[in-house]
Amino acid sequence: MTVAPAAGAAADEWPLATVVIPVRDEAGSIADCLRAVQAQDYPPERLEIVVVDGGSRDGSREIVARVIGDDARFRRLENPGGRVPVALNLGLAAAQGEVFLRIDAHTIVAPDYVRRCVERLRASGAENVGGPMSPKGLSPLGRSIAVAMRCRFGVGPARFRYAREVEEVDTVYLGAFPRALFARVGGFSSAMVRNQDYEMNYRIRRAGGRILVDPAIRSTYLVRPDLPSLARQFASYGYWKAQMLRRHPGSLRPRQLAAPALVAALVVAAATTLAAVSGVVRPQLPAPAAWLLPGVAALYLLASLGASCAVAWRQGLRAALPLPAVFATMHLAWGAGFWVGTLFPPRLAPGDRARRETE
Repeated sequence: MTVAPAAGAAADEWPLATVVIPVRDEAGSIADCLRAVQAQDYPPERLEIVVVDGGSRDGSREIVARVIGDDARFRRLENPGGRVPVALNLGLAAAQGEVFLRIDAHTIVAPDYVRRCVERLRASGAENVGGPMSPKGLSPLGRSIAVAMRCRFGVGPARFRYAREVEEVDTVYLGAFPRALFARVGGFSSAMVRNQDYEMNYRIRRAGGRILVDPAIRSTYLVRPDLPSLARQFASYGYWKAQMLRRHPGSLRPRQLAAPALVAALVVAAATTLAAVSGVVRPQLPAPAAWLLPGVAALYLLASLGASCAVAWRQGLRAALPLPAVFATMHLAWGAGFWVGTLFPPRLAPGDRARRETE
């Protein structure tokens, strides 16, 4: 179906749009992702789709080939290093469209996603637009993880997650950009394995650009299915947030310190309690110090149970029962990853160091 921007407008009045999809071992979701992009109501002749594979070994390549078939809108590129920002920059270099859209392989976009992004860009003159993040779980535990990722106690108060009207935000999920923007602010930071979207959005805002969230731009994010994979994901988020703040200290938001503060409080409380119980400190710590770790842990558990009870009231007990474990996994992994990233930054390759100096 072809949808025009105004009554009587021709399909060729829409700008050419390029969708770039980084892929690496996404066999569980890539078929649905690609089919959703194929089903866009944007004029087919005004849409190109670039799939950038980062060395998949789980059958993703074969799934991509089977789904796209002879669809002339698709191009496939290789990204031997596997890093997402490199994939985005490869797609950006190959893009012919006036509008550049990032869509991740674990995201299912609505049929009007591209059109809505283009309309909002045109109407607003903003440098980046996107929709709220809408998590979804496919397993019983995954559904609870999705609930946690829709909860302020779980993921904080960032406005792009909960927007009910068009508003300006500091970052947005995925994103659609005028391609000409990148000539001014540069491409995605290849040194930022994670958090490259926030880093790009910070540079956009620093250059005077605007980022808008529009609830009409709809997509579904497929969450991790279990606690170990969730822990790895959030530890990586925390680690690369530390690198973001090392690079751009002015980007710090108070909400980003909550999980690191929790981990720091638990570590200090554990050390104090151990010292009090063992009596290795002279003079000995007062007796109440032995209860510091249980006290800090109890306060966190009470807050977690309170948030879980609020969810149970709205959505039922089944969704809420795993939430304390999910919350703890997210918060402790993110906070621990942040401190590891603060104390042990990655070693950059010479090319990454040179690019970092010019960004």
